[in-house]
Amino acid sequence: MKKVLVTGATGSLGQEIVKEYAKNGFFVYIHFNSNEQKAQNLLEEINNQGKLISFDLKDKNSIKNALENIEVDVLVNNAGIIKDNLFFFMSDDEWEDVINTNLNSNFYITKLISKNMMVNKKGSIVNIASISGVCGNAGQANYSASKGGVIAFTKSLAIELGRYNIRVNALAPAIIESEMTKDITNLKELKKTIPLGRFGTAKEVAICAYFMGVDATYISGEVLNISGGMIR
Repeated sequence: MKKVLVTGATGSLGQEIVKEYAKNGFFVYIHFNSNEQKAQNLLEEINNQGKLISFDLKDKNSIKNALENIEVDVLVNNAGIIKDNLFFFMSDDEWEDVINTNLNSNFYITKLISKNMMVNKKGSIVNIASISGVCGNAGQANYSASKGGVIAFTKSLAIELGRYNIRVNALAPAIIESEMTKDITNLKELKKTIPLGRFGTAKEVAICAYFMGVDATYISGEVLNISGGMIR
Protein backbone atom coordinates (compact mmCIF):
# COMPACT_ATOMS: atom_id res chain seq x y z
CA MET A 1 0.00 0.00 0.00
CA LYS A 2 1.33 3.42 -0.94
CA LYS A 3 1.79 5.96 1.83
CA VAL A 4 1.35 9.72 2.14
CA LEU A 5 2.15 12.21 4.88
CA VAL A 6 -0.20 15.18 5.13
CA THR A 7 0.89 17.97 7.47
CA GLY A 8 -1.70 20.22 9.05
CA ALA A 9 -4.21 17.44 8.49
CA THR A 10 -6.85 18.70 10.91
CA GLY A 11 -7.52 21.95 9.05
CA SER A 12 -10.19 22.30 6.38
CA LEU A 13 -7.83 21.65 3.46
CA GLY A 14 -5.87 18.99 5.30
CA GLN A 15 -8.93 16.94 6.12
CA GLU A 16 -10.08 16.86 2.50
CA ILE A 17 -6.59 15.97 1.27
CA VAL A 18 -6.43 13.10 3.75
CA LYS A 19 -9.81 11.80 2.61
CA GLU A 20 -8.90 12.12 -1.08
CA TYR A 21 -5.72 10.08 -0.69
CA ALA A 22 -7.40 7.49 1.54
CA LYS A 23 -10.23 7.13 -1.00
CA ASN A 24 -7.60 6.26 -3.58
CA GLY A 25 -6.05 3.52 -1.46
CA PHE A 26 -3.25 5.37 0.34
CA PHE A 27 -2.17 4.75 3.94
CA VAL A 28 -2.22 8.27 5.41
CA TYR A 29 0.05 9.68 8.11
CA ILE A 30 -2.21 12.30 9.68
CA HIS A 31 -0.15 15.09 11.22
CA PHE A 32 -1.55 17.22 14.01
CA ASN A 33 -0.01 19.63 16.48
CA SER A 34 -2.46 19.93 19.36
CA ASN A 35 -5.91 18.81 18.23
CA GLU A 36 -5.56 15.07 18.78
CA GLN A 37 -9.31 14.45 19.03
CA LYS A 38 -9.95 16.02 15.65
CA ALA A 39 -7.15 13.95 14.16
CA GLN A 40 -8.56 10.80 15.75
CA ASN A 41 -12.01 11.54 14.34
CA LEU A 42 -10.47 11.96 10.89
CA LEU A 43 -8.61 8.67 11.22
CA GLU A 44 -11.86 6.91 12.08
CA GLU A 45 -13.59 8.60 9.14
CA ILE A 46 -11.09 6.97 6.76
CA ASN A 47 -11.65 3.59 8.48
CA ASN A 48 -8.31 3.71 10.33
CA GLN A 49 -6.44 3.58 7.02
CA GLY A 50 -3.55 5.51 8.48
CA LYS A 51 -1.75 6.62 11.61
CA LEU A 52 -1.65 9.76 13.72
CA ILE A 53 1.65 11.61 13.96
CA SER A 54 2.30 14.70 16.07
CA PHE A 55 5.07 17.28 16.01
CA ASP A 56 5.52 21.01 16.53
CA LEU A 57 6.05 22.72 13.17
CA LYS A 58 8.16 25.45 14.80
CA ASP A 59 10.52 22.99 16.52
CA LYS A 60 13.02 21.25 14.23
CA ASN A 61 13.92 18.72 16.93
CA SER A 62 10.26 17.77 17.33
CA ILE A 63 10.02 17.32 13.55
CA LYS A 64 13.18 15.19 13.44
CA ASN A 65 12.10 12.92 16.29
CA ALA A 66 8.73 12.30 14.67
CA LEU A 67 9.84 11.78 11.07
CA GLU A 68 13.29 10.19 11.06
CA ASN A 69 11.87 6.69 10.51
CA ILE A 70 8.93 7.62 8.26
CA GLU A 71 8.96 6.52 4.61
CA VAL A 72 6.25 7.68 2.20
CA ASP A 73 5.55 7.83 -1.52
CA VAL A 74 3.99 11.30 -1.35
CA LEU A 75 4.55 14.25 0.97
CA VAL A 76 1.94 17.00 1.14
CA ASN A 77 3.29 20.04 2.99
CA ASN A 78 -0.09 21.54 3.79
CA ALA A 79 0.31 23.05 7.28
CA GLY A 80 0.13 26.81 7.53
CA ILE A 81 -1.11 29.72 9.62
CA ILE A 82 -2.06 33.34 9.02
CA LYS A 83 -1.42 36.29 11.33
CA ASP A 84 -2.46 39.24 9.20
CA ASN A 85 -1.52 42.83 9.96
CA LEU A 86 -0.39 45.88 8.07
CA PHE A 87 3.37 45.82 7.71
CA PHE A 88 4.18 48.76 9.99
CA PHE A 89 1.98 47.34 12.74
CA MET A 90 3.20 43.77 12.33
CA SER A 91 4.97 42.45 15.41
CA ASP A 92 8.17 40.42 15.33
CA ASP A 93 6.21 37.43 16.62
CA GLU A 94 3.59 37.73 13.86
CA TRP A 95 6.36 37.73 11.27
CA GLU A 96 8.46 34.97 12.81
CA ASP A 97 5.60 32.60 13.67
CA VAL A 98 4.27 32.65 10.10
CA ILE A 99 7.70 32.26 8.49
CA ASN A 100 8.67 29.45 10.85
CA THR A 101 5.40 27.57 10.47
CA ASN A 102 4.78 28.07 6.75
CA LEU A 103 8.29 28.05 5.31
CA ASN A 104 11.00 26.83 7.67
CA SER A 105 9.03 23.74 8.67
CA ASN A 106 8.84 22.73 4.99
CA PHE A 107 12.64 22.72 4.87
CA TYR A 108 13.03 20.45 7.89
CA ILE A 109 10.17 18.11 6.95
CA THR A 110 11.14 17.77 3.31
CA LYS A 111 14.81 17.23 4.09
CA LEU A 112 13.94 14.25 6.29
CA ILE A 113 11.27 12.72 4.08
CA SER A 114 13.15 13.15 0.80
CA LYS A 115 16.12 11.06 2.01
CA ASN A 116 14.24 7.79 1.57
CA MET A 117 12.70 9.04 -1.67
CA MET A 118 16.22 9.62 -3.01
CA VAL A 119 17.30 6.12 -1.95
CA ASN A 120 14.21 4.60 -3.59
CA LYS A 121 14.58 6.87 -6.62
CA LYS A 122 10.93 7.77 -6.63
CA GLY A 123 8.54 10.10 -4.86
CA SER A 124 6.39 13.17 -5.10
CA ILE A 125 6.17 16.33 -3.03
CA VAL A 126 3.23 18.74 -3.09
CA ASN A 127 3.66 22.07 -1.33
CA ILE A 128 0.55 24.10 -0.56
CA ALA A 129 1.37 27.71 -1.36
CA SER A 130 -1.14 30.50 -2.05
CA ILE A 131 -1.94 33.17 -4.61
CA SER A 132 -0.65 35.56 -1.92
CA GLY A 133 2.77 34.09 -2.68
CA VAL A 134 2.23 34.69 -6.40
CA CYS A 135 0.99 38.28 -6.40
CA GLY A 136 1.19 39.53 -2.78
CA ASN A 137 -1.65 40.82 -0.64
CA ALA A 138 -2.04 43.86 1.59
CA GLY A 139 -1.84 43.00 5.27
CA GLN A 140 -0.07 39.74 4.52
CA ALA A 141 3.60 40.62 4.15
CA ASN A 142 4.48 37.69 6.41
CA TYR A 143 2.11 35.20 4.76
CA SER A 144 2.97 36.32 1.22
CA ALA A 145 6.69 36.09 1.97
CA SER A 146 6.29 32.60 3.42
CA LYS A 147 4.23 31.33 0.48
CA GLY A 148 6.44 33.04 -2.08
CA GLY A 149 9.32 31.25 -0.39
CA VAL A 150 7.44 27.96 -0.70
CA ILE A 151 7.08 28.54 -4.45
CA ALA A 152 10.78 29.31 -4.91
CA PHE A 153 11.63 26.32 -2.69
CA THR A 154 9.44 24.13 -4.92
CA LYS A 155 11.11 25.24 -8.13
CA SER A 156 14.63 24.76 -6.76
CA LEU A 157 13.85 21.31 -5.35
CA ALA A 158 12.31 20.20 -8.64
CA ILE A 159 15.68 20.86 -10.29
CA GLU A 160 17.72 19.17 -7.58
CA LEU A 161 15.53 16.11 -7.00
CA GLY A 162 14.50 15.40 -10.59
CA ARG A 163 17.56 13.19 -11.10
CA TYR A 164 16.16 10.91 -8.39
CA ASN A 165 12.77 10.64 -10.14
CA ILE A 166 11.17 12.84 -7.49
CA ARG A 167 8.60 15.39 -8.63
CA VAL A 168 8.05 18.62 -6.67
CA ASN A 169 5.07 20.87 -7.34
CA ALA A 170 3.04 23.55 -5.59
CA LEU A 171 -0.61 24.50 -5.40
CA ALA A 172 -1.61 28.15 -5.11
CA PRO A 173 -5.22 28.31 -3.90
CA ALA A 174 -7.06 31.63 -3.89
CA ILE A 175 -10.02 32.15 -1.57
CA ILE A 176 -11.16 28.74 -0.39
CA GLU A 177 -14.07 28.21 1.97
CA SER A 178 -12.27 27.13 5.13
CA GLU A 179 -11.63 27.92 8.78
CA MET A 180 -8.95 30.41 7.72
CA THR A 181 -11.29 32.46 5.51
CA LYS A 182 -14.60 32.41 7.39
CA ASP A 183 -13.85 35.70 9.18
CA ILE A 184 -13.11 37.74 6.03
CA THR A 185 -15.44 40.76 6.07
CA ASN A 186 -15.62 41.82 2.39
CA LEU A 187 -16.61 38.46 0.90
CA LYS A 188 -19.21 39.87 -1.52
CA GLU A 189 -16.71 42.32 -3.01
CA LEU A 190 -14.09 39.62 -3.34
CA LYS A 191 -16.46 37.34 -5.26
CA LYS A 192 -16.80 40.06 -7.90
CA THR A 193 -13.09 39.69 -8.69
CA ILE A 194 -13.48 35.98 -9.49
CA PRO A 195 -14.62 35.12 -13.04
CA LEU A 196 -16.37 31.95 -11.83
CA GLY A 197 -18.24 34.08 -9.30
CA ARG A 198 -17.65 31.90 -6.25
CA PHE A 199 -15.01 30.74 -3.81
CA GLY A 200 -13.35 27.37 -4.15
CA THR A 201 -13.92 24.43 -1.85
CA ALA A 202 -11.41 22.39 0.12
CA LYS A 203 -12.53 19.34 -1.84
CA GLU A 204 -11.52 21.03 -5.11
CA VAL A 205 -8.06 21.75 -3.71
CA ALA A 206 -7.77 18.16 -2.47
CA ILE A 207 -8.51 16.79 -5.94
CA CYS A 208 -5.68 18.95 -7.31
CA ALA A 209 -3.37 17.81 -4.49
CA TYR A 210 -3.97 14.21 -5.49
CA PHE A 211 -3.58 14.91 -9.19
CA MET A 212 -0.25 16.71 -8.73
CA GLY A 213 0.95 14.19 -6.18
CA VAL A 214 0.08 11.03 -8.07
CA ASP A 215 -1.34 11.36 -11.58
CA ALA A 216 0.70 14.23 -13.04
CA THR A 217 3.70 12.00 -13.74
CA TYR A 218 5.49 14.41 -16.10
CA ILE A 219 4.81 17.63 -14.23
CA SER A 220 7.46 19.02 -11.87
CA GLY A 221 8.48 22.48 -10.76
CA GLU A 222 5.03 23.88 -11.49
CA VAL A 223 2.66 26.09 -9.51
CA LEU A 224 -1.01 25.31 -10.10
CA ASN A 225 -3.24 28.33 -9.46
CA ILE A 226 -6.61 27.29 -8.03
CA SER A 227 -8.44 30.60 -8.22
CA GLY A 228 -11.52 30.34 -10.39
CA GLY A 229 -9.80 32.59 -12.93
CA MET A 230 -8.97 35.28 -10.36
CA ILE A 231 -5.25 34.92 -11.10
CA ARG A 232 -4.41 34.48 -14.78
